Amino acid sequence: MTETNDSTDTTSRNPFARAMRPVNAVVERFIPSALVFAVLLTFVVAALALLLTDAGPTAVLTGWGDGLSGLLEFMTQMALVLLLGHMLANTRLVRRGLARLASLPRGPIQAYVFVAVLASALSLVQWGLGLVAGGLLAREVAAQMRAKGVRVHFPLLVAAGFSGFVVWHMGYTGSGPLTAATPDSFVVEQLGETIPVSETTFAPWNLIAAVITVVVVACALALVAPRGTDRVVELEVDAREAEAAVEQPVTPADRLDASRVLTTLTGLGLVAYLVVYFADGGTPTLDIVNWTFLALVLLLARSPFEVAALVKNAATNVGEILLQFPLYAGILGIMTATGLIQVFSDAIVSVSTPQTFGVLAFVAAGVVNFFVPSGGGQFAVQAPILLDASTRLGVDPAIAIMAVAYGDQWTNMIQPFWALPLLAIAGLKVRDILGYTTVTLLASGIVFAATLLIVGPGA
Repeated sequence: MTETNDSTDTTSRNPFARAMRPVNAVVERFIPSALVFAVLLTFVVAALALLLTDAGPTAVLTGWGDGLSGLLEFMTQMALVLLLGHMLANTRLVRRGLARLASLPRGPIQAYVFVAVLASALSLVQWGLGLVAGGLLAREVAAQMRAKGVRVHFPLLVAAGFSGFVVWHMGYTGSGPLTAATPDSFVVEQLGETIPVSETTFAPWNLIAAVITVVVVACALALVAPRGTDRVVELEVDAREAEAAVEQPVTPADRLDASRVLTTLTGLGLVAYLVVYFADGGTPTLDIVNWTFLALVLLLARSPFEVAALVKNAATNVGEILLQFPLYAGILGIMTATGLIQVFSDAIVSVSTPQTFGVLAFVAAGVVNFFVPSGGGQFAVQAPILLDASTRLGVDPAIAIMAVAYGDQWTNMIQPFWALPLLAIAGLKVRDILGYTTVTLLASGIVFAATLLIVGPGA
């Protein structure tokens, strides 16, 4: 798709990038695949259960096996979030809209900031959409800049697109807050009540933090951008795909496949249902979020044939993620059956105060995200621990929920799992963008920690 230099030396004059080289080298060398992470974490948790609790090997094995099917409904919900986001980003109307927006930046710094801000906005709306559209937008901006004769550093554009993902868990499709707001979820089973998104996602302090994070990250990326005689790696070929040709209908069945009527009617039916749902006082849940974006896909697609093509294209990004969820569920089964959750909760309570709990929980969540890169999977594993600790410390459970959310999105910037779909679109490798996304990690981490420290024990 594009020729790039594999060196991690992003700029010759940039002290920030030079300072990140040792970190980048360690991450690149020692971080395995996400599936390997899940397998290793399973063995680590099993070993900890044997060492720290009274459970024996049989109890650990039984807890693991019984837990494997514990998140099947949740797994389906999360898979749909990614699937529908990918489909929506690749509909003709959205692709054309991204192409028009890509013509707005006039210079390199504007291009980097523009991609970061727009990718962030889309991630806040739907994380799958933001992730895929971030890669498409970076590629489109690079191609249009090249046509204008403006040199832009393509790895930084792609890093800016991925940096938008650093706020996804603060937005409309944040799996943690939505799970807490969904009846019959494991959070409700533990707390005995739902936590509405008005106390998490749409809490004023979270919305303000999201805006500040986007601004700070965009400014940080502009600060580390190549300047003057610094080395620039441009997009050397136009990697944008042409729109897929629409087959001409021949048989009556072909005409149905090529007709927009059926998809439009189904989409309008979903819209009508959503209007009635919210008019009756309903609140966003994982299911409602998915039906919202399914309605958009059906209304924007030209035919059932195009919907099928979009599904086929998106499915390649969902398979590996699906395989990991049973492993996360098994980990949760071990922790629940052996009492390891209580052990971890005791440890957090012992070093926390109501004021510092949010920050410590955020840092812990950032570390756990290295091993459980799925936001939904991590929330299933870690939320029960932190919710128990918050209850014992008298801290609003919304703080625990958002601490997990912040930690998950934070270290995504140096955890390669979620970058894979975007990198596939761009034709780059993790090492090409890691120096810049580490800058995003540092800039956003300051905002997240400060927010949780200021909010304190009560949201």
